[in-house]
Amino acid sequence: MTAQLIQAGASLLAILALAWLARRLDLGADVRIRNEDEARQLAAEALCGFDAEDLALDRAGIGALLRDRMGRVMLLKRHGAHFAARLLDSHSHARLDRNFLTIGSGESTFGKVTLDLGDKAQVWASSLRRLGN
Repeated sequence: MTAQLIQAGASLLAILALAWLARRLDLGADVRIRNEDEARQLAAEALCGFDAEDLALDRAGIGALLRDRMGRVMLLKRHGAHFAARLLDSHSHARLDRNFLTIGSGESTFGKVTLDLGDKAQVWASSLRRLGN
Protein backbone atom coordinates (compact mmCIF):
# COMPACT_ATOMS: atom_id res chain seq x y z
CA MET A 1 0.00 0.00 0.00
CA THR A 2 2.80 2.40 0.92
CA ALA A 3 4.71 1.55 -2.26
CA GLN A 4 1.63 2.30 -4.36
CA LEU A 5 1.21 5.71 -2.70
CA ILE A 6 4.88 6.52 -3.28
CA GLN A 7 4.57 5.47 -6.93
CA ALA A 8 1.41 7.57 -7.39
CA GLY A 9 3.09 10.58 -5.74
CA ALA A 10 6.21 10.23 -7.89
CA SER A 11 4.06 9.96 -11.03
CA LEU A 12 2.14 13.08 -10.06
CA LEU A 13 5.38 15.00 -9.46
CA ALA A 14 6.75 13.85 -12.82
CA ILE A 15 3.58 15.01 -14.60
CA LEU A 16 3.73 18.40 -12.87
CA ALA A 17 7.41 18.76 -13.78
CA LEU A 18 6.67 18.02 -17.45
CA ALA A 19 3.77 20.48 -17.47
CA TRP A 20 6.01 23.17 -15.95
CA LEU A 21 8.73 22.47 -18.51
CA ALA A 22 6.27 22.64 -21.43
CA ARG A 23 4.94 25.96 -20.15
CA ARG A 24 8.46 27.29 -19.61
CA LEU A 25 9.42 26.38 -23.21
CA ASP A 26 6.16 27.95 -24.45
CA LEU A 27 5.13 24.68 -26.10
CA GLY A 28 1.57 24.46 -27.35
CA ALA A 29 1.24 28.23 -27.59
CA ASP A 30 -1.74 29.65 -29.44
CA VAL A 31 0.11 31.43 -32.24
CA ARG A 32 -1.67 34.06 -34.31
CA ILE A 33 -0.71 36.53 -37.00
CA ARG A 34 -1.05 39.82 -35.13
CA ASN A 35 -0.98 42.30 -38.02
CA GLU A 36 -0.27 42.82 -41.71
CA ASP A 37 3.43 43.49 -41.14
CA GLU A 38 3.85 40.12 -39.45
CA ALA A 39 2.01 38.41 -42.33
CA ARG A 40 4.35 40.10 -44.83
CA GLN A 41 7.37 39.02 -42.81
CA LEU A 42 6.16 35.39 -42.62
CA ALA A 43 5.61 35.36 -46.39
CA ALA A 44 9.06 36.78 -47.08
CA GLU A 45 10.61 34.16 -44.78
CA ALA A 46 8.70 31.38 -46.52
CA LEU A 47 9.73 32.44 -50.03
CA CYS A 48 12.74 34.63 -50.67
CA GLY A 49 11.79 37.62 -52.81
CA PHE A 50 8.05 37.44 -52.09
CA ASP A 51 7.07 41.04 -51.44
CA ALA A 52 3.35 41.19 -50.68
CA GLU A 53 1.50 44.17 -52.13
CA ASP A 54 -2.00 43.07 -51.22
CA LEU A 55 -3.15 40.86 -48.39
CA ALA A 56 -6.17 39.66 -46.50
CA LEU A 57 -5.70 38.64 -42.89
CA ASP A 58 -8.06 36.22 -41.16
CA ARG A 59 -9.94 37.97 -38.35
CA ALA A 60 -8.70 35.40 -35.80
CA GLY A 61 -5.13 35.55 -37.13
CA ILE A 62 -4.93 31.87 -38.11
CA GLY A 63 -4.00 32.56 -41.72
CA ALA A 64 -3.67 35.02 -44.54
CA LEU A 65 -3.73 35.38 -48.31
CA LEU A 66 -1.04 37.52 -49.89
CA ARG A 67 -0.38 38.67 -53.48
CA ASP A 68 2.91 40.03 -54.82
CA ARG A 69 3.73 42.25 -57.81
CA MET A 70 4.02 39.29 -60.16
CA GLY A 71 0.48 38.13 -59.32
CA ARG A 72 1.60 35.13 -57.26
CA VAL A 73 -0.75 34.28 -54.41
CA MET A 74 0.51 32.77 -51.16
CA LEU A 75 -1.60 31.05 -48.54
CA LEU A 76 -0.33 31.22 -44.96
CA LYS A 77 -1.93 28.96 -42.39
CA ARG A 78 -1.20 27.96 -38.86
CA HIS A 79 0.54 24.62 -38.52
CA GLY A 80 1.07 23.70 -34.88
CA ALA A 81 3.07 26.48 -33.21
CA HIS A 82 4.32 27.81 -36.58
CA PHE A 83 2.96 28.94 -39.94
CA ALA A 84 3.18 27.07 -43.22
CA ALA A 85 3.03 28.71 -46.64
CA ARG A 86 2.18 27.56 -50.15
CA LEU A 87 1.96 29.36 -53.46
CA LEU A 88 -1.43 28.79 -55.06
CA ASP A 89 -1.60 27.88 -58.73
CA SER A 90 -5.30 27.08 -58.99
CA HIS A 91 -8.63 28.26 -57.65
CA SER A 92 -10.13 24.77 -57.76
CA HIS A 93 -9.50 24.27 -54.03
CA ALA A 94 -11.30 27.46 -52.95
CA ARG A 95 -14.88 27.72 -51.74
CA LEU A 96 -16.66 30.92 -50.71
CA ASP A 97 -19.35 30.98 -48.02
CA ARG A 98 -20.32 34.59 -47.26
CA ASN A 99 -17.35 36.06 -45.35
CA PHE A 100 -15.51 32.76 -45.16
CA LEU A 101 -13.11 31.44 -47.78
CA THR A 102 -12.08 27.80 -47.49
CA ILE A 103 -8.90 27.26 -49.43
CA GLY A 104 -6.21 24.66 -49.92
CA SER A 105 -3.14 24.24 -52.05
CA GLY A 106 -4.12 20.91 -53.59
CA GLU A 107 -1.60 19.06 -51.42
CA SER A 108 -3.35 16.58 -49.17
CA THR A 109 -0.61 16.92 -46.55
CA PHE A 110 -1.04 20.70 -46.41
CA GLY A 111 -4.79 20.47 -45.93
CA LYS A 112 -7.31 23.27 -46.11
CA VAL A 113 -8.05 26.26 -43.94
CA THR A 114 -11.17 28.38 -43.58
CA LEU A 115 -10.34 32.06 -43.34
CA ASP A 116 -12.76 34.70 -42.05
CA LEU A 117 -11.84 37.55 -44.38
CA GLY A 118 -14.95 39.66 -43.84
CA ASP A 119 -15.77 41.91 -46.79
CA LYS A 120 -12.53 40.90 -48.54
CA ALA A 121 -13.64 37.26 -48.93
CA GLN A 122 -15.66 37.85 -52.10
CA VAL A 123 -12.96 40.03 -53.66
CA TRP A 124 -10.26 37.42 -53.01
CA ALA A 125 -12.47 34.54 -54.19
CA SER A 126 -13.09 36.27 -57.52
CA SER A 127 -9.43 37.24 -57.91
CA LEU A 128 -8.34 33.63 -57.35
CA ARG A 129 -10.27 32.66 -60.50
CA ARG A 130 -7.46 34.28 -62.50
CA LEU A 131 -5.16 31.50 -61.32
CA GLY A 132 -6.94 28.96 -63.54
CA ASN A 133 -7.98 25.40 -62.65
